[in-house]
Amino acid sequence: MTALPVITDRLKPRGRRLPPWLKRPLPSDRFARTRSIIDDSGVATVCAEARCPNLSECWSRGTATFMILGDRCTRRCGFCAVATAKPDPPAQDEPERLAEAIGRLDLQHVVITAVARDDLPDEGASHFARCVGAIRRRAPGVTIEILPADMHGRPELISILIEAEPEIFNHNLETVERLTPVVRRQARYRRSLDVLRLARRMAGDMITKSGIMVGLGETRAELLQTFADLRGADCDALTIGQYLQPSADHAPVVRYYEPDEFDKLADEARALGFRSVASGPFVRSSYNAAELFAAIRKNRSE
Repeated sequence: MTALPVITDRLKPRGRRLPPWLKRPLPSDRFARTRSIIDDSGVATVCAEARCPNLSECWSRGTATFMILGDRCTRRCGFCAVATAKPDPPAQDEPERLAEAIGRLDLQHVVITAVARDDLPDEGASHFARCVGAIRRRAPGVTIEILPADMHGRPELISILIEAEPEIFNHNLETVERLTPVVRRQARYRRSLDVLRLARRMAGDMITKSGIMVGLGETRAELLQTFADLRGADCDALTIGQYLQPSADHAPVVRYYEPDEFDKLADEARALGFRSVASGPFVRSSYNAAELFAAIRKNRSE
């Protein structure tokens, strides 16, 4: 697994000064315990592999987003810091190690994501399902959110994920349609919408969710169209966050949105009918996911 990035300086892309609202807290004492449990599990986290700016805050609160199927991806997205390389075969004991770590962390809600595994016949769908099953056995009270790749839109693979019965099916669009070929080179905007649409049709009342990054050069009109497209796929929840360039080799930040702009985007998304919206500079698809899930359940009960 990738060594943990430097907490204080790692957000700064070369040649750009971060605005003052893009500052994060230093780790607390609980950070070390979380790191120890994660290290013991041997399971990767998107927190470290993707150089998430919320790592210090989340691990200091005793939560993390696990990344199964290894730490090497078969795709090379323009925004993502996860390594692209030939992956190892899936570790057969990973579901149990994952479930044990989640139990030790005493999580109430867990987000499980994965690298893309285009090398596998089922693209990792059955391994995802085994991980969900292991968590159910080890920690039956935990609610589970899965965040898979697009599985090339294959209905038989989406079905495997849905039949595992996570509480939330999350698949990110990441950006607007025009920028998708640059930002998600091996993905397709319409295919991702179809994945969310398929999940909704197969899952009934299961919550569906997606996430968008801003600051890559999109226009407001394009963002609103993306929100509308997601609602057209009957997506329940939306996250909107600031893109931060993980290295000079990744897509550049075109601009930093100010906090009040995120508030306005959230209002516009809610007006389209999303059950819950999280929008802010540091919002990520898995950031404060438990709170977003609770808000959706509350909205559904009212």
